[in-house]
Amino acid sequence: METTPLYAAFAGPRRLALGPLREVLPVLKQRFDEDGSDLPLVFDLETGRQVDFDLRGSLDEILEREAPLPVRGPGRPKLGVTSREVSLFPRHWEWLEAQPSGISGALRRLVEQAIKTEPGKERARRVREALGRFLSTMAGDRPHYEEATRALYQGDLKAFEELIRRWPKDIRDYALERAQQAARLEEGDKSPGHAP
Repeated sequence: METTPLYAAFAGPRRLALGPLREVLPVLKQRFDEDGSDLPLVFDLETGRQVDFDLRGSLDEILEREAPLPVRGPGRPKLGVTSREVSLFPRHWEWLEAQPSGISGALRRLVEQAIKTEPGKERARRVREALGRFLSTMAGDRPHYEEATRALYQGDLKAFEELIRRWPKDIRDYALERAQQAARLEEGDKSPGHAP
């Protein structure tokens, strides 16, 4: 089962929205209609990268263009598919071709399974990297930014929390929530019964 990507929208230090794109876009559209020159910054939670959306037209047009619903039934669903070249050995192609859902479906399933079984430490690293990108944009000029970033990557949650405590509330809360998520993921690797 694929997870729905989540996004966070900020206007300056204030968080406007957090959730799936179909929940964030209406907030962005309303703000755009009120003042098209004051565009919020939107971040993909998974990568921490900033993303932009074309907010011209009606909300329905924007949703159809930027966050189309998956098509059920015959034909290819709109999944935001990106085509790239993959090099495999002939035996790999033979195995993939024999899969009931086809090559693309089998590859997607394998990647999703690998993501779900990825060790917590690796997932924690990715969460911290995404948060680091966010902080570079949203807090790069804040007091103790460099020290806080070091504490984040070292997994020192207590020091991180102390260093960001005077930052604007929404930035601080978002950063702390993501840092705590990374710590929980990493802690999962150390739980009893988990292979080191």
